[in-house]
Amino acid sequence: MGESYVEVNRANWNSRVPLHARGYGLERFRAESSWLSEVVRFDQSRLGDVRGLELLHLQCHIGTDTLSLARLGAQVTGLDFSEPALAVARVLARDCGAEIAYVEGEVYDAVAKLGKARFDVVYTGIGALCWLPSIERWAATVSQLLKPGGRLFMREGHPVLWALCNPRPDELLVLEYPYFETAGGTEFIETKTYVEHEGEVASPRSICFNHGIGEILTALLRAGLTLRAFEEHRSVPWDAFGAAGARDEHGEYQLREQPERIPASYTLQAVKL
Repeated sequence: MGESYVEVNRANWNSRVPLHARGYGLERFRAESSWLSEVVRFDQSRLGDVRGLELLHLQCHIGTDTLSLARLGAQVTGLDFSEPALAVARVLARDCGAEIAYVEGEVYDAVAKLGKARFDVVYTGIGALCWLPSIERWAATVSQLLKPGGRLFMREGHPVLWALCNPRPDELLVLEYPYFETAGGTEFIETKTYVEHEGEVASPRSICFNHGIGEILTALLRAGLTLRAFEEHRSVPWDAFGAAGARDEHGEYQLREQPERIPASYTLQAVKL
């Protein structure tokens, strides 16, 4: 019997941790008590006032967005399936004087780990959903975690972006990978991660799962959430387009020519009534 997608992806993310600990700019968080991650700053006006709210950050990785949310005044819990990533996150929080509860676990086990109807906000950041095979199971988990009146807030890579073969030297936009959710996912072998680094990741294999916008919205509606906001963006925080891309005024990356051709990410908010 082969490895499960969880085992494959956990090994992949564990191998990225030392590279991300050096490439995420953690020293700036330690040096500047008001410094926020680029992802949180991008959506800060949409997120609004979270002071005093119980907030859960799913798939928190090494905790830069998690710490940023705590700096905005939320009472934050972070959950991730990579214990090495959580070790880095805990040290960062300690060094920055932030009280953040970090819990090791998979997303689908979050209710068992943390309890039902506990959080005012469930937050998920960019590049998270593609590691989960069932969007309906994810939406049901989010709904169970939220208190009545609680809110899901997420920014995510657009499924059109995930479906692209990119970057290409000819700068053509080509849909190569599934847009819709597929059983088994898509296997990738990538020896580099998305921060600059020397050498190769020790576990380059990963299994990813795309989910179409309609599938995501339908799953949330079926789970009892009401859509409050949905905004598509032309940019993402990392260099997703290679030679075809350029940085915009926010420091994010978009197509250099006619960026209106592709939705690269989106911000979504939904409420459990």
